[in-house]
Amino acid sequence: MPAVTVSDTLVLPRIPAPVTPRAADRPVTRVVTARHTFEGAGFEVWRPFPGAMDMAGADPFLLLDQMGPVWNEPRQAKGAPWHPHRGFETVTYLLDGEVAHHDSNGGGGVIGEGDTQWMTAGGGILHDEVPSEHTFATGGLAHGVQLWVNLPASLKFTPPRYQPITGGELTLLTSADGASVVRLIAGDLGEFHGPGSTHTPITYAHATLPPGAELRVPWAASFNAMAYVLLGRGLVGPDGRPVEAHQLVVFGEGEGGLVLRAADTQPEDQATLEVLLLGGLPIREPIAHYGPFVMNTRQELVTAVEDYQAGRMGTIPATM
Repeated sequence: MPAVTVSDTLVLPRIPAPVTPRAADRPVTRVVTARHTFEGAGFEVWRPFPGAMDMAGADPFLLLDQMGPVWNEPRQAKGAPWHPHRGFETVTYLLDGEVAHHDSNGGGGVIGEGDTQWMTAGGGILHDEVPSEHTFATGGLAHGVQLWVNLPASLKFTPPRYQPITGGELTLLTSADGASVVRLIAGDLGEFHGPGSTHTPITYAHATLPPGAELRVPWAASFNAMAYVLLGRGLVGPDGRPVEAHQLVVFGEGEGGLVLRAADTQPEDQATLEVLLLGGLPIREPIAHYGPFVMNTRQELVTAVEDYQAGRMGTIPATM
């Protein structure tokens, strides 16, 4: 799990501990175990929402898929062939492997370990996400995450946009004790800002905690808060609720921060606790969802299907 890391965490800026007392840290209200399923051309994913938890419960997020980790033999890796989207943003963060993206708006490229591609579908776009030619030919470890971020009604038809974020552009931070690595992809943690440009206010980060280490971070009181365990095991919240890989933690409301601790012993094949921190300002609007379209009303979904069928969301480029 290379992602982006440093040899000495003590050289990184430190996230200040919340100014609120530990007694005010946000409580854990729910732990959701992700559902194992298959997507696209047949690649496996772990999905905590929607399914185990509905879209309304994750607002402003719509979907979270952990892709892998899985070892692919040469010419075995699968992706998501050309398909449409309207009404939200897709954010793909890669830990292992390479993914090639193409879209009908002229965006795209290849992202590798530690990189992120942020696509605003807005009013409508066609795109694909597939293994790069190198990854398909050689195989290897594949591991990534895709997050869908909703757009409010006022931005459902915003122009499509593609935003590549390389691993070198991430804001690298450490915990107050200097033990953990936090990669801030978008939004704020204390005084620090991530590189992702968002339409919907969110915070999105990937943290690595060595055994026994604690991470306690400030969190916007107006945001909801979740943590998703990619690998390893740990304890979350002021009561130390145990969690393990493929589980989503939902925190309650409050003025306090979020606290997590890596278990003293980790699984034999995993040395650290790998966890995503995510939350945002709830949109609190009706959600109408049909496949790759997320709108506010059923009629808007009907229009989206008609626009796609009529080619009004773009066309697949003849050459890529």
